[in-house]
Amino acid sequence: MSETTAAQSGQPAARRGAAYDSAFLRAARREPVPHTPVWFMRQAGRSLPEYLKVREGIPMLDSCMRPELVKEITLQPVRRHKVDAAIFFSDIVVPLKAVGIDVDIKPGVGPVIADPIRSFADLERLRPLEPADMPYITEAVGLLVDELGSTPLIGFAGAPFTLASYLVEGGPSKSHEKTKAMMYGAPELWAALVDRLADITSMFLKIQIEAGASAVQLFDSWVGALAPEDYRRSVMPASTKVFDAVAGYGVPRIHFGVGTGELLGLLGQAGADVVGVDWRVPLDVAAERVGPGKALQGNLDPAVLFAPTSVVEAKAREVLDAAAAVSDTGHIFNLGHGVMPSMDPDALSRLVAFVQETSAR
Repeated sequence: MSETTAAQSGQPAARRGAAYDSAFLRAARREPVPHTPVWFMRQAGRSLPEYLKVREGIPMLDSCMRPELVKEITLQPVRRHKVDAAIFFSDIVVPLKAVGIDVDIKPGVGPVIADPIRSFADLERLRPLEPADMPYITEAVGLLVDELGSTPLIGFAGAPFTLASYLVEGGPSKSHEKTKAMMYGAPELWAALVDRLADITSMFLKIQIEAGASAVQLFDSWVGALAPEDYRRSVMPASTKVFDAVAGYGVPRIHFGVGTGELLGLLGQAGADVVGVDWRVPLDVAAERVGPGKALQGNLDPAVLFAPTSVVEAKAREVLDAAAAVSDTGHIFNLGHGVMPSMDPDALSRLVAFVQETSAR
C-alpha cells in the first residue's frame, strides 16, 4: 500500500496517517519493523476488571451502541498492555441488529436469533445496511482515532459464513447441521443468503474504514467446520466479495478463522493481505500453505497463558522463531484464538513486553 493509495480515501486517510508507519501496519504490508507487533483478539473484554466495571448492568448489544463506552473499552488494553494495535469493541451481530434482525446476545450462550432464516421469503428481512443505520459506529471510531494517535485501530466484521450459521441455526452450533443442510440441499438459497450477508458485512467495514480505521479483520469463527472444496464452492465467493469491496481503501485486510489449517491457502486466495493462523499449525508450515505475498498473524495457544511465565516465554519464542524462518513474510504476533475471560491480565502484559523486547531489531 502506497501513501498515494491511502490518500485516495481523503480526510479519513489523513486521520489514519499518524499510524501509517506503526509496527503493526508495516508488518501487515510486509515491510521492515522495529519489533514484531503484538495485539490480541478479544483483548478488550472480560479478562480486564476495568471492563467488567464499566460494563456492569449494561447488555452487550447496548454497550456496542454507546460511543463513549466503546471508546473506553477499546482503549483499556492499549493502556494496560501497551499492545501495538487496538481492536474496535463491537460484536459481529451488530450489523444484523442494525438492519432489523431480532437478535440478542445471551450471557453464557452467545447470539440468539428469534426467527431463523430458512426460506427465500425469510431473506427479505435482510435488507441492505446503510451508514445511517449505525451513526454510533462512525462516532465511536472517530473518537478512538483521535485518541489513539499513532496506534492503529483495527475494524472488524463477521464473515458471511459465520453470520449465516447464526441466522440459520438460530444460535451457536457445534455441528452446524442446519447450515450445512441448506448449503448442500438448497444451494441457490444458500448462495443468496451469503451474498446478502457479504453486502452487509462490506458496508459495516466501509463505515469503520471511512471513519478512520487503519486495518480490518474478517472473523470467520465457524468456517473450520468446512472441507476445503465446500469452502471454495459455497463460501469463498462471498468472502472474496467482502475483501474486494474494501480493496480500494488501501488498508490491510486480515482473514481469521478457527480450525482452518486445511483452509489456510484458500483464506489467502479469498483476498486477504494477512492470514490469521490458529495454534494448530506452526507459522513456518502455515507460510507454505498460504503461499507467497501474504503476511501472517498468530499464533500462540491461548491456554499457554495459564502456565508459568518461563513456559509462556519459551512458547512465544517458538512462535517468533517459526515466523523468522520465513524471511519474506511479515509477522504480527497474536494468540491462536481470543483472550479467555479467566486469563490473568498481568500475564498478557508480560507477554507483550517479552515479544516486543525479544524481537527488537
